[in-house]
Amino acid sequence: MRLSAYLDRIGYDGPVAPDLATLQGVHRAHLLAVPYENLDVQLGRTLTTSVDAAYEKIVSQRRGGWCYEMNGLLGWALSEIGFETRRLATGPLQPYSAEPQLGNHLVIRVDLAGETWLSDVGFGDGPLAPYRCVEGEFDDRGFTYRLDKLADGWWRLNNHPLGLSPNYHARLDLSDEALLSERCTWLNTSPDSMFVNNAVVLRHSPKGHMSLIGRKHRTLTSEGRTSRLIEDADDYLATLKTEFALDLPQAASLWPKICARHEELFANPSP
Repeated sequence: MRLSAYLDRIGYDGPVAPDLATLQGVHRAHLLAVPYENLDVQLGRTLTTSVDAAYEKIVSQRRGGWCYEMNGLLGWALSEIGFETRRLATGPLQPYSAEPQLGNHLVIRVDLAGETWLSDVGFGDGPLAPYRCVEGEFDDRGFTYRLDKLADGWWRLNNHPLGLSPNYHARLDLSDEALLSERCTWLNTSPDSMFVNNAVVLRHSPKGHMSLIGRKHRTLTSEGRTSRLIEDADDYLATLKTEFALDLPQAASLWPKICARHEELFANPSP
């Protein structure tokens, strides 16, 4: 029943079997239906790496989530279907550091018919489909991604040139639940965390993706991009509801903080 409710939440009504078609279909449906969002962090709520908590939030409450919730829930669902999965502690390469911040990102490894796939619905503006661990470039909706094989068993996914985060690093055998939990808590609570400092909401579409970061609402496709500034708290709530499928009246309380952060980053606000 729980798996059926999840599949209903993401709007997936195709075949359910541990095969490539199901993996691709569930992955795509999840990204098109469920937004990436960190609004609970902004609201001061405690988040964990618990799959049960992610299920309650995303399926029962019809919310979105960040990588620990999005990929945690996807990994659970794929395991329930019968896939061989593994939770990987990976890390994006931050602009201020030469080393990836391991544990800042959860990715699901799927082993299928002798091949290894990475399934990631929590990267924000990553590929709409899972991808095989094969070095080289690949296209997704007109955006070019690249997977590099590095030394000592490491891989690096390079985001498309207009992506929000440039890349992340993964080692296919690095499963560390304690590290994931530790970094989840830090990202949830530290004043130095970008997620504490910025309200972030993202959603995929068949042609591209949308972002709502603070007051800036952007739409990006391979054909171009548009942007605008959110005007007020009512506009913010309406945009969350109509563009990101989030009905969250409590988010109105975040508006003063969002405006203050915008003024801090942009002396002369413009789209």
